[in-house]
Amino acid sequence: MPKTNDAALDAFIAAKIEIDAMLARLVAHSADHFGYNPEEVLWGHVGTMEHYRARLREITDMAFGEGKHAA
Repeated sequence: MPKTNDAALDAFIAAKIEIDAMLARLVAHSADHFGYNPEEVLWGHVGTMEHYRARLREITDMAFGEGKHAA
C-alpha cells in the first residue's frame, strides 16, 4: 500500500470544502438571477454574465478535459 502524504490530503480536502462552498453560493445566486431583476436587465448585466460564463467555462474545460484542454 503506497504511503500517503497527510499534509497534501489535508490541503486537498480544505480546497475542496472551499470550492463546494463557492459552488453552493453560486447556485443560490443564480437562482436569484444573480441579484438582478429580470425586468430591469440591461446590456451591462449581459456583459457581467458573459464574464462569469467565460471564467466558469475555463474551469469546467480544465476539470473535464474539454475545449482547449481536450486531449
